[in-house]
Amino acid sequence: TGTAERLRAGAGAAWAGLHDHPFVREMAAGTLPPAKFRFYVEQNLMYLPEFARALALGAAKARDEAEMRLFAAALTEVLEVEIPKNRELRDQVAALAPDAVFPPVMAPANRAYTSYLLQVAHQGGPVEVMAAIMPCAWSYGEIAAVIGDEVADHPVYTGWVRFFQSPGYHALVDELKGQLHRMAGERGADGLQEVFTTSVRMERGFWDMAYATAQWPDLEEAA
Repeated sequence: TGTAERLRAGAGAAWAGLHDHPFVREMAAGTLPPAKFRFYVEQNLMYLPEFARALALGAAKARDEAEMRLFAAALTEVLEVEIPKNRELRDQVAALAPDAVFPPVMAPANRAYTSYLLQVAHQGGPVEVMAAIMPCAWSYGEIAAVIGDEVADHPVYTGWVRFFQSPGYHALVDELKGQLHRMAGERGADGLQEVFTTSVRMERGFWDMAYATAQWPDLEEAA
């Protein structure tokens, strides 16, 4: 069993909760209110640049060229593929929920998650960075793979699932998992479980935030 698999097993119920979340289940069924998805994708467009910065710090702390290339490849994927795809999804869902206008402010759960990733990236080494970013990349691919066969035909949600279900995306995740195992070496999962599990919990918090369209209280009161 690889290091990534041991970390996922150690996350237990926190990891399982990502698959059972009502946001994900309703998205698969095509019943998720478009306003909630619009809030999610707008927040994701604020999240992804910070995720990219964590990857850039991982590259800066890489111990060799192979590690540097891996972080650089993941960074390129975010900047050149994921951010443009999220902009496309935002524009598509905005047409379905034109009246759902949200303040362009990073919500509390989003701020907590991105701050955590950058804290790990600043304080830890490349292995800790990889453990922190892994739940985001891995869980999206795994969720898409699980709901891919049952996803309802939807003008926006189907595209989200198909993107994260693609062979290219899964190849990148497999490379990240393999590299984490190589980077950890004899250390294995020692000292990485809390980093990984905290990121899993932050992922759950991001879904909770999106489902509730939870913004700062003063912004909600002003809406």
